[in-house]
Amino acid sequence: MGREEAHGLSGADEAAILRRAQTGDPEAVGWLYDRYYPSIYRYFRIRVADQGTAEDLAAEVFVRMVAHLPRYRAQGRPFLAWLYTIARHLLTDHYRAQPRAPGALPEDPERGPGVEAFIDHLEEQARHECLWAALRRLTTEQQEVILHRFFEGRSVEETAALMGKTPNAVKALQHRALAALRRWMERLGCE
Repeated sequence: MGREEAHGLSGADEAAILRRAQTGDPEAVGWLYDRYYPSIYRYFRIRVADQGTAEDLAAEVFVRMVAHLPRYRAQGRPFLAWLYTIARHLLTDHYRAQPRAPGALPEDPERGPGVEAFIDHLEEQARHECLWAALRRLTTEQQEVILHRFFEGRSVEETAALMGKTPNAVKALQHRALAALRRWMERLGCE
């Protein structure tokens, strides 16, 4: 069965693919990557300012997944929850490795060629980056509920299973997260 066909699989079918991946089946590992990379990438994109860093961290989650997959046990939680655990640990390692003092300031764009291109780029990215900046100011749980509910389109029940919470707790968290996001976007002047 090809990867394209496998995306609509039931939980039992996914369990079979996981067992195949644990034995090193490259097609099964590829299916897991195709299915879960977008969610893991979005997890990092909310939490780090640089898109390239988010891509690198997301890819590293799958390197670690392959390394630890032979020891993976479902334990009643979705496979994606296990990947998010790897992602959280990787993010912690990433931030610990960052220098504490700010680095050198970028060169003043008015002193060199490409000023217009630089300004155009800034204007193009301003609204997009403002949203990401506001999201990064939320608590980890608030980021996670917004990620699952709105970026990934998951139901309250699916989100509750991934976060280890009750559906009512997810609803309350979502309400607080959206209110906080709105406040941060106002403070940052997002349009």
